[in-house]
Amino acid sequence: MKRTCDVAIIGGGVMGSATAFSLLDADPRLNVMVVERDPTYSRASTTLSMANARIQFSLRQNIEISRYAFQVLERFEEDMAVGDLAPAVSFRREGDLFLVEGAGQAAARENLERQQRLGCRVEWWNPEEIQRRYPLYRPDGLAGGTFGPDDGHFDAYGVLMGYRKKARALGAEYREDEAAEIRTSGGRVVGVRLACGTEVSAPVVVNCAGAWAAQIAETAGVRLPVVPVKRQVFALDTAVKPAGPLPLTVLPSGLYFRTETGGLILLGKSMAEDPEAFDFSWDEKRFYEILWPELAEFVPAFDRAKLLRGWAGLYAVNTLDSNAILGEWPEMPGLYLANGFSGHGLQQAPAVGRYLAEIILQQSTRLDLSIFSPERILENRPLTEGGLV
Repeated sequence: MKRTCDVAIIGGGVMGSATAFSLLDADPRLNVMVVERDPTYSRASTTLSMANARIQFSLRQNIEISRYAFQVLERFEEDMAVGDLAPAVSFRREGDLFLVEGAGQAAARENLERQQRLGCRVEWWNPEEIQRRYPLYRPDGLAGGTFGPDDGHFDAYGVLMGYRKKARALGAEYREDEAAEIRTSGGRVVGVRLACGTEVSAPVVVNCAGAWAAQIAETAGVRLPVVPVKRQVFALDTAVKPAGPLPLTVLPSGLYFRTETGGLILLGKSMAEDPEAFDFSWDEKRFYEILWPELAEFVPAFDRAKLLRGWAGLYAVNTLDSNAILGEWPEMPGLYLANGFSGHGLQQAPAVGRYLAEIILQQSTRLDLSIFSPERILENRPLTEGGLV
């Protein structure tokens, strides 16, 4: 069987669905197919994340991406309504607090100044201010922290379904199948072969396959430095409850936690030994032996708690520089990439979807995200948070 479309998108998670929506919002005449093998999204990074959006980056383009995400989230329920049905995304601006040791203070203050110059609301708090705001915390030995009051968390599934339903209402076709191969001919993309055997002809293919991005890109002879890395999250019920919501709090060690609906605490930590694998198992031992003792040291009142559940999801880590690979692959016309977001993809999807639509349709871009061009992968030019090395 053969099918034809204008744009074939591999992956119907938040990145693929935001791209489908943005394309059809810009040009309703397009024929867009989104190929998603798991419409339940049970293993999608979108739905397994802690769903945070933050302004606290140091690379200007990442800051601008987040500012646009905030605008989208504020209006999302209204803008993504289909008829009388509106998605519920529960955007809670409870803040992000990044704690800083003495050795990291200069860099943290430099980043803070850059964010403030760009008009972002971010504040420096000394340890006394941190403890005054959150009396349960014990910031002993820390230099302070940066707090972004506009940062917050939201319902990831609500955002995903909002984009998906709106894209379908605009005419996108969602195909439940696996993209087995990106088809090429004469040095350019010509479509996608599905696992069921259907060949989809399309002059534009967009790789939004998340942690599986490198696998599908390889079928077109494109090698991406993107690997799946397992990240675990734990939900616990503490004997002592905070007086109010706690922000996403990130310790210098990488431990992070925040309050969740129902008075729970969500807790996680990225560690060097996290495996590069398609592994969705989670480990109680990690919680009891590593994370909980560190949490209880910073929040002594949490020394009594009950682990309720845990889960694991995947980061699509760009091993070159942990930033997005975004745009058309220079050596394969028609192949567009939105890969390697390294844990930031959910919050960056609104801006990335719009940007991809603009460059595919050869329109003016409202955010210049060319710094993330795939050319730097071929040239081995990593980005740093301050710019190119």
